[in-house]
Amino acid sequence: MIVNASSRTDIPAFFSTWFLNRLKAGYFDVRNPFASQMVSRIFVEDIDAFMFCTKNPLPLIDHLHEIEKPILMDVTITPYHQDFEPNVIDKKKIIEGLWKMNRILGKESLSVRYDPIILSDRYPVEYHLRAFEKLCTLVEGCVESISVSFLDDYKNVRKNARELAFHQPTPEEFEAIGKGFAQSAARHHLQVFTCCEKGILAEYGILEGGCFSMKKAYAMTGKVFKKWKARDCGCVEMADIGAYNTCSHLCRYCYANYDEKAIARNVANHDPDSSLLIGHLGPGDEIKRRKP
Repeated sequence: MIVNASSRTDIPAFFSTWFLNRLKAGYFDVRNPFASQMVSRIFVEDIDAFMFCTKNPLPLIDHLHEIEKPILMDVTITPYHQDFEPNVIDKKKIIEGLWKMNRILGKESLSVRYDPIILSDRYPVEYHLRAFEKLCTLVEGCVESISVSFLDDYKNVRKNARELAFHQPTPEEFEAIGKGFAQSAARHHLQVFTCCEKGILAEYGILEGGCFSMKKAYAMTGKVFKKWKARDCGCVEMADIGAYNTCSHLCRYCYANYDEKAIARNVANHDPDSSLLIGHLGPGDEIKRRKP
């Protein structure tokens, strides 16, 4: 079993203590987001590898040696300011953290996401071309790959449409980004691929890929895993241990957050000693072991 920690929230940034406590306890409890009394129990002994999705890996870096499983650390580094990402830390610190993890894990265990690409008057194509080139320069030799994708129509995006002030890319803008990103990646010896974009940049040499592909999973674990049908994103099937509406980065475009009041309530209800990320088990909860 591959555990995703997490596509629903940023566990390294905000819940590292809880994660490390659960490692020591030997299991994670996860509420079904669509049936709250159904709880999956994931035992550490059944886990083959962890994939961390984060905008701030720093709180976890000094504890990586405690995770006695293969790790893929997928770090999102975008070019936006606080207008889009109110609580994301300085990107220079994140890149410093990447290089520190490179010395601990090696570049084969690291990847970067430049996601989402948002086009607006403040962030036009030319801005993204410069930002992507700079990112490639800073991470050359540190990571193997960078994944990219464009802004999608999520509830949070619609709610913050006025602040984002975005527009859909034109064919000319797709071409400029495809050619420019491909050239930057090649210049710095990096693989670049799209995530969940159905080959939209393929004609420019940027193919569809998966952050935790079947090939990557086999290389890290020696096991063959099924593709993640629920996500259809090119990754292997994973069990997510996070929870929606719990990330305090409050990014205006986030798919996993859409209710800031709910986020505040959930964060207040977090107990690092609980088996659940948010709240505690109740008498009506039905716990089932998640099979590997």
